[in-house]
Amino acid sequence: MHTAEPVSMFKQPKAVYAVAFACVISFMGIGLVDPILPALASELDATPSQVTLLFTSYLVVTALMMLVTNAISSRIGAKATLLTGLVIIVVFAALAGSTDSISGIVAFRAGWGLGNALFIATSLAAIVSSARGGFAGAIILYEAALGLGIAAGPLVGGLLGDISWRGPFYGVAVLMAVALVATAVLLPATPRPATPTSAAAPLRALGHRGLLLMSVAALLYNWAFFTMLGYAPFPMDLGAMQLGWVFFGWGLLVALFSVVGAPRLQNRFGTARSLYGALTGFAVVLAVIAAFPEQRTVLVACVVVSGIFIGINNTLTTQAVMIVAPVERPVASAAYGFVRFIGGGLAPYAAGKLVEHLNLHVPFAIAALAALAAVGVLATNRAALDAADAGMDESGHPVTDADAVAGEVADEMGGAPGAIDQVVHAHERA
Repeated sequence: MHTAEPVSMFKQPKAVYAVAFACVISFMGIGLVDPILPALASELDATPSQVTLLFTSYLVVTALMMLVTNAISSRIGAKATLLTGLVIIVVFAALAGSTDSISGIVAFRAGWGLGNALFIATSLAAIVSSARGGFAGAIILYEAALGLGIAAGPLVGGLLGDISWRGPFYGVAVLMAVALVATAVLLPATPRPATPTSAAAPLRALGHRGLLLMSVAALLYNWAFFTMLGYAPFPMDLGAMQLGWVFFGWGLLVALFSVVGAPRLQNRFGTARSLYGALTGFAVVLAVIAAFPEQRTVLVACVVVSGIFIGINNTLTTQAVMIVAPVERPVASAAYGFVRFIGGGLAPYAAGKLVEHLNLHVPFAIAALAALAAVGVLATNRAALDAADAGMDESGHPVTDADAVAGEVADEMGGAPGAIDQVVHAHERA
């Protein structure tokens, strides 16, 4: 194998930038509605628990779709799946902005989740197959798009939400329509893989102990995470623009510690201890919120600081899952995504109901306990985490560099084997 001359991450084909732009907008959707949650409750005469269903419908549908994204993309191809997802997002984001009831928005957010699952399942495959500079440049570009979207989502939501609560929904529809046209024109056609993937494969994969325990830990973590993300805006009692800045600061720390902090901690302390520390730190932050949920300064500071622990956990858990699972990486990703997003989808609604029937302290206290419980689950899986550091799956088989890269890619994709497999095989032949 010869060593290729480095290629700048920023000197990429137009197709790569078209998909990367769509990725930014897609990941904006995670935090876009945060700044307008109180406004929705006020203007549509809804309770906080009803408003948090925007997260529940979006994430539960995304979770369920994770079980079939492999089957779909392996039959119609990566580009067709990606474009289908973009069309669905455009339509349902616009419909969400057009309705006059909270139930309508919740329903259309569910459709948005369907499109987002299909888009995530193929976006990185498209970037990897088209990017110059090999895997590293493609993955960095994708992570940069992910981080920018997570950070910019709340700020854009705040800016547009300051005008009207409908603004963020229409904004996403317009930006995604631009991305749809650019992607359709600039992205080359992607061939379908030779063998379609079974829709039952992700559920069968959960029979592997290492993958199951990592998925359960992720469910507990996501319960804690989305309790904070989905309910913390209500007691802050801030305007849309102010909430946008709070979650913008949070998103910047998530992005920074995902890309920079997590790898450094992993190199120094290993995956297991780094995850224990990040989850324990997050639990402490949530415990402080639980103790002082009506102290605005404390609440804002805790939410922003939590971005450090969330960024570390996101990256290290993703890598560990993809390495320890002794199944095809896209299948492992789909199984893991299904379990973790179920936890994230149910948590905000549960938080609202707990506040209605008990008090504001309870949901955050439960979230803190969930984060600590995730540490306990991971502790029972220490051998698998150590194996991940050694590049071994839970069966003790070594994972090649190409497999590891494909695993990281597949996790962010939600599993679309066609384009990724082709790129990995080409890399192995080089």
